[in-house]
Amino acid sequence: MRSPIRTRNRMLGLAAAATALALVLSGCSTWFGSTGGTSSTGQPAGNSTPTGEKVDAALQPFYGQSLAWADCGGGFQCAKAVVPLDWSKPTGDTISLALIKQPAKGSTRLGSLFVNPGGPGVSAVDFVKDSVDFAVDPELQQQYDIVAFDPRGVGASTEVTCVTPSQMDAYLYDVIPGSHGSAEWQAGAKASATAFGAGCLSKTGALLGHVDTESTVRDFDALRAAIGDTGLNYLGYSYGTFIGAVYADMFPTKVNRLVLDGVVDPTSTGFASTLGQAKGFEGAMRAYLKDCLAGSGCPFSGTVDNASKQVQTLLNAVDASPIRASDGRELGSASLLTAIFYPLYRQDSWPYLTQMVTQVKQGKADLAFQLADAYNGRNADGTYQNNQTEAFTAINCLDYPAVTDPATIAQQNTELIAASPTFGPWWTYGDIGCAAWPVPATRTPGPVSAVGAKPILVVGTTDDPATPYEDAQSVAKQLTSAQLITYVGEGHTAYNTSTCVKKIVNEYFLTGAVPASDPKCTN
Repeated sequence: MRSPIRTRNRMLGLAAAATALALVLSGCSTWFGSTGGTSSTGQPAGNSTPTGEKVDAALQPFYGQSLAWADCGGGFQCAKAVVPLDWSKPTGDTISLALIKQPAKGSTRLGSLFVNPGGPGVSAVDFVKDSVDFAVDPELQQQYDIVAFDPRGVGASTEVTCVTPSQMDAYLYDVIPGSHGSAEWQAGAKASATAFGAGCLSKTGALLGHVDTESTVRDFDALRAAIGDTGLNYLGYSYGTFIGAVYADMFPTKVNRLVLDGVVDPTSTGFASTLGQAKGFEGAMRAYLKDCLAGSGCPFSGTVDNASKQVQTLLNAVDASPIRASDGRELGSASLLTAIFYPLYRQDSWPYLTQMVTQVKQGKADLAFQLADAYNGRNADGTYQNNQTEAFTAINCLDYPAVTDPATIAQQNTELIAASPTFGPWWTYGDIGCAAWPVPATRTPGPVSAVGAKPILVVGTTDDPATPYEDAQSVAKQLTSAQLITYVGEGHTAYNTSTCVKKIVNEYFLTGAVPASDPKCTN
């Protein structure tokens, strides 16, 4: 998640949360994945793939490619695939995608189970390699090859790259002069975003305009065929649910078993998503404060309302007088907000939040930066583990058109503050990053339906701070074959929190069984 004063609407990838603590979906072009007739190149269709399906001649090199799997340690195999830079020009330039696979451990194999942890921008390859038992229950690993790929622009695939580590430090952590929302602050935020975007365009080139979610979904279908699966089995978390929902809508007859956990609603605008997150984090913070105040050693006092105001006071205080950490960086509200949000993703991480706030109130910033650094993928030596910030920004700015009308921005600011008195004031003006982006957005928000798809499970947590439960309810209604699975609880995503949800999901992947109604899991 980018600091909200810089860019709105980020869902933390599940991988990061676990280890530290769409589009115009109504159809694809007629030649894409067609099974007969004449391709757009004028060549007769009929080229076979590993699954036996037929695709146009221009697509056969991608759908029919042979993946060269090689051992990459820990029982995993890795490979590279090739896909078009621009799917509307499949004979043009290509990019590469990195894949990882853990072969099924049992004697009975049900196929491949693709996994994506979210983000956007989080490496799915690293997620599986570092925490496969968290990603997918060991019971499913017996009968499925567990497969993941880094989406275009991300990680070990052809990646978006923008700035040096020191420039990334400045972009993420430097305190912007002026009070938040002032003319001075807006000018500083715009200058920072403009320089960052220019760096991305200079270093990334044409790829920067082709890392949208729809392009990733097209990649996904080609990989499904190349890996030899006639239907997609998929477990998507957070932003990974967006990829899954779009895939189901674009390729409904290719859906086999699909689970979406921690749902992003493709109908939401960037602001609607931001507003939902603001409400979600407000609720998560109030739940944390209630728990904190009931115990000992809480750095807040009084009622939950009193404590919420104390959070605002602390954020204002570090903006007025930033706290210098031992490495010389200064803690302002942007970095402090990141440090607050990170442990709110999981209830069992709340003690880190208590410890961090206690230290900040004592004038110590090191733990706050440790949490913010973990969230941003920054190493202790100032290097970065991955390109998740660059990829996140590039993908989001293509998927969500920025709002630039001053009157609309003013109205949205009012709504944000009303929805989240604690955090809303620091989430205003969040479109500055994408408004300054050098590549125009390519997507218009719209519903998904996936008519003709097999049953799909949509999992929502009632008090999910990052992807509001209402999004799960909405997507479950949009998808014609969906069944909503509710977890009544706290935290971002439910499969690895709720034993009830895990049992239902595992049975679905193993047998195809779908509950007749929402079980409304409480454990």
